[in-house]
Amino acid sequence: MAKERYMQEEQVENQFEERVVSINRVTKVVKGGRRFRFAALVVIGNKQGQVGFGTGKAAEVPDAIKKAVEDAKTNMINVPIVDGRTIPHEITGHYGAGKVFFKPASEGTGIIAGGAVRAVFELAGINDILSKSLGSSTPINMVRATFSGLKDLRTAETVAALRGVDIAGLK
Repeated sequence: MAKERYMQEEQVENQFEERVVSINRVTKVVKGGRRFRFAALVVIGNKQGQVGFGTGKAAEVPDAIKKAVEDAKTNMINVPIVDGRTIPHEITGHYGAGKVFFKPASEGTGIIAGGAVRAVFELAGINDILSKSLGSSTPINMVRATFSGLKDLRTAETVAALRGVDIAGLK
């Protein structure tokens, strides 16, 4: 019985791919000297519209990554993907001083994005997108701004349902 439950948990963990975006060494100065810890930023996703990010701190890098993955599993969002490759409309995500602008791209364009933002798009399953990072370039702010924009995306079907209009009336 316990072995079956362990196997099920393992399958749930394996459905998400994880990518370490950044690892920072954080120093606390105390009377006896410096104490080092590590802060990790991790993005996880299943490449089918589910993506999440998390942060973790620990004395060792692997422990920080493990904590960040657990945090990312609690911060999952669903991303609307059009035609299985791009987003429905252009949008700008904001977080702090960081801004990320992204818009849909034609088929075959690929992911035009910087490091932290690229990781989010790849793990979300978005294959064609154009983006530009504006403002702060701190990885955590870029990821949070990207998630802010992805949360605000809406499909034509969602908008039609909110307005009480038939989808054929919008096109």
